[in-house]
Amino acid sequence: MITHKPYPSDVSDAEWEFVLPYLCLLPEEAGQRVHNLRDVFDALRWLVRSGAPWRYLPNDFPPWQMVYQQTRRWLAAGCFKAIVHDLRAVLRFADGRGPEPTGAVLDSRTIQSTPESGHRAGYDGYKRRKGSKVHAAVDTLGNLLALHVTAANEQDRAQVGRLAEAIQEATGESVELAYVDQGYTGEEPAAAAAEHGIRLEVVKLAEAKRGFVLLPRRWVVERSFGWAARFRRLAKDYERLAETLVGLHYVAFSLLMLQKAAPLFVWSS
Repeated sequence: MITHKPYPSDVSDAEWEFVLPYLCLLPEEAGQRVHNLRDVFDALRWLVRSGAPWRYLPNDFPPWQMVYQQTRRWLAAGCFKAIVHDLRAVLRFADGRGPEPTGAVLDSRTIQSTPESGHRAGYDGYKRRKGSKVHAAVDTLGNLLALHVTAANEQDRAQVGRLAEAIQEATGESVELAYVDQGYTGEEPAAAAAEHGIRLEVVKLAEAKRGFVLLPRRWVVERSFGWAARFRRLAKDYERLAETLVGLHYVAFSLLMLQKAAPLFVWSS
């Protein structure tokens, strides 16, 4: 019989009750299961937060090979994307809003490449950094809607169509307006968004100012990137595959949103 023993970073009972249906790809009592699924999930959570390589998982967790293989299954099945989708509705409801947003905020961030990701890295001349660019869309509360990864030399405006399509797929085509910065200016990105029923609104300062300045609406996605950057596994591009980097972003956002939603859960005894 598999027994569960708590670790210092153990996921709470409320959090585990919520995520279990998403992560249980096989029946919980499946005969071939050797390690407790909750321990595997907790190991993944520790790894994403700490930034440690797979092989550096502490011995208190299941073997790293098991955690890696199960994580690959979860990412391939879109488990964390589904968790993010449903938690977004929970958090929006708690804020007195409808389950699906009508507005979104788009932006990108460039993360430094490593030897593992170097073969697909590009050079971002504006940021003066070689690496990968994470293109993301969030709702006006900062909850993740869609995300994909390109080489850092790819232009933001060229990704609008792909992001808009993913946004509408995630929300049931509820989004009507997307706020963007001046990097998305032009007829081409506006037309790409309009093909999916979204109007782009470029947010810019009324007058030039020096240094970093928060822009109305636009600061929300910057805050979301700041949340993601606290997960050390996402501080640089440590992944060989862009798909893995995307998947681990969904893992990170699911953990962030799960922590926010946990006080809202009411469990029957």
